[in-house]
Amino acid sequence: MRNILFLCTGNSARSIMAESYMNHAGAGAWRAYSAGSKPAGTPNPFALKTLTAHSIAVGADDTAPRSKSWDEFAGDDAPIMDVVVTVCDNAASETCPVWPTQGARPPKTMHWGFPDPAAAEGSDEDKRAAFETVFADIRQSIDAFLENEK
Repeated sequence: MRNILFLCTGNSARSIMAESYMNHAGAGAWRAYSAGSKPAGTPNPFALKTLTAHSIAVGADDTAPRSKSWDEFAGDDAPIMDVVVTVCDNAASETCPVWPTQGARPPKTMHWGFPDPAAAEGSDEDKRAAFETVFADIRQSIDAFLENEK
């Protein structure tokens, strides 16, 4: 089993959706985690609703998505990451976290820039649409990644 960590600033939307979808799509081959440099504290409700709409489990067990600091993955007892992916959108002038190298073998690093759906304004329908669009892009990126990693 290989480990992948999705990083974002708030760890409430994009990285949560990426973690959950990767655990769904890459089950058995990949274990996904997510974290943020400045975690919001809880997953965005629209992120959880989007995942549920796509039949991706967001239950209350120990694998349920939660917003957490990347510090949990920087210690000596943390799982060793094979891949670290930042999912913030540089075009939106966000500050993307930089993953500190852990151990002698640095992980492969990648950047997939997605707009922040949590910044969407308007009605709940507008916000749902923003989350759905970003989730579709995340799904496409992860599916391509899994195909290339076979």
